[in-house]
Amino acid sequence: MRIEDFIRERERQNGVTLDFAGPVTKRFFSLDTQCYRDGALPAKTKELIGLIASLVLRCDDCINYHLLRCRAEKVTDAELDEALSIGLIVGGSITIPHIRRAVDGWKEMAEKDLSL
Repeated sequence: MRIEDFIRERERQNGVTLDFAGPVTKRFFSLDTQCYRDGALPAKTKELIGLIASLVLRCDDCINYHLLRCRAEKVTDAELDEALSIGLIVGGSITIPHIRRAVDGWKEMAEKDLSL
C-alpha cells in the first residue's frame, strides 16, 4: 500500500504543481523527462544512475520514483543489488536506512506488479 499511496500522491502533487508553475518549472520538468530517454545510454542505465544519485542524496521520494521506473525498464534483482551496492560505497552507511526502504519498496512493487 505504501507504494500505491506514493504513486497517487505524486500524481496529485505534480498536477497541482504544474497548474501553478510558470515556464521555468515546466521546462525543468520537461528536461527531466527528456534526460532519462534512450540515448547514448539506454533508459535502463539512466534510471539506475538516477536511483543511485537519489540514494546518495537520501531523497526517498526520488528513490521510489526511480525504483518504479527501474521496474518499467526491466531492471533485475541482481542489477538493482549491484547498483545499491555502489550507492552504499559512494554514500556510506548513512544510506542504509534508505536502502532498507528501497528494497522493501522493490519487493512491494514486484508483488503488486507496479511501475511507472
